[in-house]
Amino acid sequence: MTQSTINNWPDKVLNKRLKWLLRLMKKCRNTRMKERYETIRLFLLKYSPREIATIIARSTSAVYNYINAYLKAGLKGLRPKYYPGRPCFLNEEQQQKVYDTVAYHVPKDVGFPIEMNWTAPLVKKWIEQEFGIKFSVRGVLRLLHKLGLSCTRPTYSLAKADPKKQQEFKNQFAELRKRLLNGSVKRILFEDECMIRDYQAIHRTWFPKGKQRIIPNHGKHRGVKLVGVLDYESGEVFCMHAEKYNAEIFLIFLKKLLCKYPNQRILLILDNARIHHANMIQPFLEEYKNVLELVFLPPYSPQLNMIEPLWGWLKGDCIYNVFFKSVDEIALAVRGFLYEINKNPSRTIDRLCAKY
Repeated sequence: MTQSTINNWPDKVLNKRLKWLLRLMKKCRNTRMKERYETIRLFLLKYSPREIATIIARSTSAVYNYINAYLKAGLKGLRPKYYPGRPCFLNEEQQQKVYDTVAYHVPKDVGFPIEMNWTAPLVKKWIEQEFGIKFSVRGVLRLLHKLGLSCTRPTYSLAKADPKKQQEFKNQFAELRKRLLNGSVKRILFEDECMIRDYQAIHRTWFPKGKQRIIPNHGKHRGVKLVGVLDYESGEVFCMHAEKYNAEIFLIFLKKLLCKYPNQRILLILDNARIHHANMIQPFLEEYKNVLELVFLPPYSPQLNMIEPLWGWLKGDCIYNVFFKSVDEIALAVRGFLYEINKNPSRTIDRLCAKY
């Protein structure tokens, strides 16, 4: 591209380029790039380099550099070149110690009596205490990213869980799948209970910038208790609304399962809740032992229950950012969700049934 080429552009092409530059400037958060876009916009409007330099408060030579970069490579030529900068103040051994400390310890472990979470200023302070080397907060952030660390949200893990038993269950489940494939079992169902409460409602959502969505609250905390199963092979979800959780309700649910899947051998995988072991259900299990078999998960292992993430999915689609006037409205929203996901069970399989 040359300056004469630009001078010969039709008005339609020139206006299109100018509109595109304005759009880029509005979206751009990098002040250096915004300045360069503005330089080219003024250049296309036939401002001289000296006039542009005065407008953007830069030297004339800087303006010429921007224009020449644009003429050679278009907008790509305006991208600033990044240089590696000065070597890190910390040697490799010290950098490794920073990584190990931030990744595997909390601040309290290394002398900060009340802090339990690492922040960049706290890491800066610890580096200065440990190595006698001063960093800026921005320098610490660059160092942490360079070391392969990122600021992420933690997740919970039950401390009493037994990894050995969890692995044993995974091995057992591999054998259960073989029974499904050879036809000795017709269905593998994952069972769980959940309380869908409308006061778990506030969650991030898109809204006009600078404003906050207001959610009307009716002043009462309502909820719907569910007992449900997820079919491992078909992706179908079946739930029952329960007034409360007890052995009697669980027995009713088991009877409904056998009615829904008549004359089919079912493996029901579930946690160790007290109602699942109640004496009341034992005669029923003995009577139907040829068609219904309970397989219990290891204690404190909700992550192994494939239906567990379904409840978060349900809340995200139906419950967040709305308060319902009645329990019936919550139940209606839940039924709508179940109806929609059961229309496309392959999506449910991809989302929930590919865990192990």
